[in-house]
Amino acid sequence: MRMRKKKHLDERLSQFSNLVDIAPVTEDYRKVVEKKEYIDFSEYFGNSNPLQMEIGCGKGQFIFELASRNPDINYIAVEVNRNVICDACKKAQDGNINNVVFMHCGAEVLNKYITPGSIGRIYLNFSCPFPKKAYENRRLTYIRFLDIYREILADDAEIHQKTDNMHFFEFSIEQFTAGGYKLKNVSLDLHNSSFEGNIITEYEHRFSSQGMPIYRLEAYK
Repeated sequence: MRMRKKKHLDERLSQFSNLVDIAPVTEDYRKVVEKKEYIDFSEYFGNSNPLQMEIGCGKGQFIFELASRNPDINYIAVEVNRNVICDACKKAQDGNINNVVFMHCGAEVLNKYITPGSIGRIYLNFSCPFPKKAYENRRLTYIRFLDIYREILADDAEIHQKTDNMHFFEFSIEQFTAGGYKLKNVSLDLHNSSFEGNIITEYEHRFSSQGMPIYRLEAYK
């Protein structure tokens, strides 16, 4: 179901100091990213703590819990949906969560704004699987996105992925391998594994409560 645009959305978004609101891409993203505009996130956070990122943060349940567990890490939460990111920004503001900053943009322009080698970890939680073959280049583990992540990730950084979609998971493994990433801690049924410290997202709770297995992996350069 499609969300209705919130009233006075642009005005509301402009009031959040924890939001980097990027203008929508109206031309070929490859031309857009040629001119770099690196963001100094230490100005947003007021410190130079290590940076991690969630791409597709939704309303923020995962990133808020992660931030509360790790107050000495700064988190960039990326979300392309303006309605959703508005809710997340407000929750962070109301909850006085100071180590999360939001970026309203698509993943295809991240290397325009993120300094190379500055991200210690990327989280991809229940990204849209775009099941039709014709749309596979929109999947966040498609190799064009993996190349972007490679540019912004530190040398020892990792990508952590979770999904309920077996075919998307298989596709992701193929793409990571083709992109020169190595894999570890691959789980075909996360909730029945020995993995500790899992943070359950909104979608994860819904899917697991229906008895669906959760797939998880860690990829590194």
